[in-house]
Amino acid sequence: MKKPATRAATSPATESRPGLHARLKTRLQDGMGALRDAYAAKANPRRLLSGRCRLVDGVLTDLWRATSLPDELAFAAVGGYGRGELYPASDVDLLILLPESITPETERRLEDLVGTFWDIGLDIGHSVRTLPECLAESARDITIQTSILEARLIGGDHTAFSRLCLAMHAQLDLKTFFNAKYLEQEQRYTRYELTPYSLEPNCKESPGGLRDLQVIGWIAQAAGIGAEWRGLAYAQLLTEAEAAQARHAERFLRQVRIGLHLLTGRREDRLLFDYQESLARELGLAASPTKRASEVLMQRYYQNAKLVTQLNTIILQNLAATIFPTPGKPAVYSINPHFQMTRELLDVTSEDLFKREPRAILESFLLMQQRSELKGMTARTLRALWRARRLIGPTFRADPANRAMFLQMFKQKRGLVQEFRRMNQLGILGAYLPSFGRIVGQMQHDLFHVYTVDQHIIQVLRNVRRFTVAEHAHEYPLLSRLIIGFELHWLIYLAALFHDIAKGRGGDHSKLGRKDAQDFCREHGLTADDTALVGWLVEHHLTMSSVAQKQDLADSEVIGNFAALVQDERRLTALYILTHADIRGTSPKVWNAWKGKLLEDLYFATRRLLRGATPHQALGVEQRQESTRRLIRYYGLMAGVEDKLWDELDTVYFMRHDAEEVAWHTRMLYYRSHGAQPVVRARPNPFGEGLQVMVYAPDQRDLFMRLCGFFARIGFSIVDAKIHTTRHGYALDSFILLDPRGEQNYRDVVGLLEHDLEDHLRQIAPAETPIRGRLSRQARHFPITPEVLIRPDERGQLYLMSVSAADRPGLLYSVARVLAKHRINLHTAKIATLGDRVEDNFLISGAVLARNNNVIRIEQEVLKELQVPA
Repeated sequence: MKKPATRAATSPATESRPGLHARLKTRLQDGMGALRDAYAAKANPRRLLSGRCRLVDGVLTDLWRATSLPDELAFAAVGGYGRGELYPASDVDLLILLPESITPETERRLEDLVGTFWDIGLDIGHSVRTLPECLAESARDITIQTSILEARLIGGDHTAFSRLCLAMHAQLDLKTFFNAKYLEQEQRYTRYELTPYSLEPNCKESPGGLRDLQVIGWIAQAAGIGAEWRGLAYAQLLTEAEAAQARHAERFLRQVRIGLHLLTGRREDRLLFDYQESLARELGLAASPTKRASEVLMQRYYQNAKLVTQLNTIILQNLAATIFPTPGKPAVYSINPHFQMTRELLDVTSEDLFKREPRAILESFLLMQQRSELKGMTARTLRALWRARRLIGPTFRADPANRAMFLQMFKQKRGLVQEFRRMNQLGILGAYLPSFGRIVGQMQHDLFHVYTVDQHIIQVLRNVRRFTVAEHAHEYPLLSRLIIGFELHWLIYLAALFHDIAKGRGGDHSKLGRKDAQDFCREHGLTADDTALVGWLVEHHLTMSSVAQKQDLADSEVIGNFAALVQDERRLTALYILTHADIRGTSPKVWNAWKGKLLEDLYFATRRLLRGATPHQALGVEQRQESTRRLIRYYGLMAGVEDKLWDELDTVYFMRHDAEEVAWHTRMLYYRSHGAQPVVRARPNPFGEGLQVMVYAPDQRDLFMRLCGFFARIGFSIVDAKIHTTRHGYALDSFILLDPRGEQNYRDVVGLLEHDLEDHLRQIAPAETPIRGRLSRQARHFPITPEVLIRPDERGQLYLMSVSAADRPGLLYSVARVLAKHRINLHTAKIATLGDRVEDNFLISGAVLARNNNVIRIEQEVLKELQVPA
């Protein structure tokens, strides 16, 4: 918080109200005109931003004095205005600090004052609060807390303002503040599709924008380090060179935002196509022989955005190490001779590793995929990788070991998209694949792409990968079934990587890309058949979309011609998956259900023709259902008895339950699938230790929380849970329970558990809060940083909540209680316990999730429940 503004020299006390308003309005207009002229003569962003602050300070001071408000009121600038950064069209954020009570006359004068702000041409964002109200609102809303932390007194009672400053600092919990700002950033990144490389980015809010730098400043200020880059460098949170880069990037982004405001005459932070060419000229950027001025501007913007995201990652990581210190020296765990782990981060064993052992460059990303305990890379590893990109040349690319390692990345079970994003961010991907390097930051001037070519490719890669993840099977069930049944589905990842790689070269990018893809496949040792498939997919990645949207699918000749091109079902399935992912990767607005239906109709019509028969369900689910039918026939059930129950079960259910478990459920429920009474069945886990429990009942409010509480109260830990809601509104939940003490004979407790839980559900008894459990010894010695992220699903109808933390008894109940508190509905859940680590995924919905502030608050509450108990 900053010192009070200097009062205006002239007194408005004797001036008439209309005269004062006219004079102040003219003063604002003339002052802004002078600032604009000075900026045009010499583009100094800091001088313009602070100059507008001083201009508005003077005007508001005169108004405050003319209003004759009681001395015990205080008048403060908050937010960007309080920080001293007032952009040409930004709101003027104000806090009027009240005593505990005010007179009606004071209330009337305040209303007149606020009205006057608008009359003289100020866009005001104001709040009128007492000190307790400030504290209460700050505790509820991290945005308000951050805004008030930057408060700067303009006029009124110094003592009241000082009390506010002291109270805010006393209330501030630095660790909570850091977590909240980090979660807020994660939410913001999700809104912008995790990429700075939108063709029309928001220079303030997008990843790599001004907000990324402000987050650093807010946390550093809260930590007492200060928000200046010099101070951060002095605290060794970044190097002097990085501080200079940060200042340069900040200056450029300020120029862009100022230019947008001046160009549009309003608060416009988006670099829309409409403004890019004009803004480039305003910034003195000229066209090159091969690029428009707008493209020169945007490539410079993307370079700055890449730098800002790198600095944000490094500095927040270093701030976290300062704010969450490890007692004693941080533990270091050896991974191999090249790498080690510290604070759950991958670390090089020496800073010259990549210079000595260039093969370790790709190894670092492969390790990130293979070791789920790694949350990221240390600052020195990131810096070393950024320098090492220059070591990747023809010799490196021709090394068989490097080629094998790069290919291995496509075959890993996790981390593909995240690590390819990281490789692209650090310049490694473009160095290893020069053809990819040529399209990094390349604009696409059309009506549907909203990303640069490289980011579109990574979005498509992400979409294909997403089909393989069970937690996302509800989004596009058919695609999920198809890719799971597709042998070597990582070949489709390769096709996604190369499908647009030849854009911008001239000629047909599909055919040029096919050659690049086939060269890559041959160099990396793929078989002739796999090489042919990848090349064919790249060449024809636009064909299915064109046929589906532009030709008559009721014409048998159209289907016949497409089938002749495709030739076999393997190609058809791969092309359908790639096309679906490609269209959705262009823009969130391009995809719609109609396009999806056209593609699906073309797929099924062509498959019928290729098979010579009516299509049936994808192989994986059908096999599971057929295996289940054989099992239930073995138990003496007649054919067809399962149909009534199965009609209420969707694809996600069959994907998540194996045939033996489906058969058990079917035997227990086929004759009472629509019954009113709850059904609970338990048995010793047929596939390992523990107890398997099935709960089937008409869905009830807070059912999941109540079940978690019941199991925890009787001493069981939930190590796996599959939560499912049938089409007709019944809960069909499966649990694997363990006794953490190892004292239970599981067979002996089956009958008691079934009886007590059925009785508990029939009575619709309130949830029973279990005793908060302790962490295991292993978890205490090897702490796991808890994480939670809530994000909308592909269709924007439901939300996915991912939770990662150290396991302890009652943990799942604690999470479920937060969901129940906010009336959040649970649709499906997958609970995974990996040793002492839980990685849970929940599909949820609820009106409260529509507001971003609510999502952040819920994430904070869940995060608090995940924290290590004192």
